[in-house]
Amino acid sequence: MEHLSWSKEGNIVTIIINSPPANALSSGILSDLSTVLDELDQDSSVKTVVLKGEGKFFSAGADIKEFTSFQAESDYVSLAKKGQDLFNRIENYHIPFIASIHGAALGGGLELAMSCHVRVVTKSAKLGLPEMNLGIIPGFAGTQRLPRYVGLPKAYEMVLSSQPITGEEAAQYGLANHAVEDDELDSFTMNLAKQFSSKSGPSIHAVMKLLPYARTSQFQQGVDAESEEFGKVFGNEDAKEGIQAFIEKRKPNFKDQ
Repeated sequence: MEHLSWSKEGNIVTIIINSPPANALSSGILSDLSTVLDELDQDSSVKTVVLKGEGKFFSAGADIKEFTSFQAESDYVSLAKKGQDLFNRIENYHIPFIASIHGAALGGGLELAMSCHVRVVTKSAKLGLPEMNLGIIPGFAGTQRLPRYVGLPKAYEMVLSSQPITGEEAAQYGLANHAVEDDELDSFTMNLAKQFSSKSGPSIHAVMKLLPYARTSQFQQGVDAESEEFGKVFGNEDAKEGIQAFIEKRKPNFKDQ
């Protein structure tokens, strides 16, 4: 795989996103991650997965430059659905995923982290959904998962302001399970993974099947609606201007159209 590496120690698998400098979530990373899940499906001995990023970030967002190659609204809807389906697969996986987050989890990176069952962050990490700075919106179910963790008022603020919060704040709001010092992240995460994986496989599978019933019945409707809006917004002039401004490292000039 070009964008990921993974290893197994005992019954714990560690997946590392390795796409410098920002570990931006390209369609290639999504495909590689799906391939890893296919392989994990064949190994019944695995009880916990740790997902982390190589380098400075967990993942600083989706691959915006890749979006510029798309032409039709259907291309954007298809991309959103691809990410949503993969993240739904992670969220409904038969064993727990722990996201180990340092540096930043922004945009698609945070959406990936939110699909995991547990998040451990460094206190200094930045977490947020900054898409509206580019004249676009989250497309990998970010609008649906974020309110679940931080509540609607804070979700409105985070998405509409596009301002990230720190790892310490993320733990306070419920977006992260634990916020730790930078040098404690790996050891803390692995200790938690070992606690999980020490349990009986059938009991883990049962819990992973039962807890998702706590989600509202409208979640999938919201996810479907998000992909449709994602496609519509990406087709407008402000989105083109926002993405171009991002690439050119300047402030966008939105015209509300």
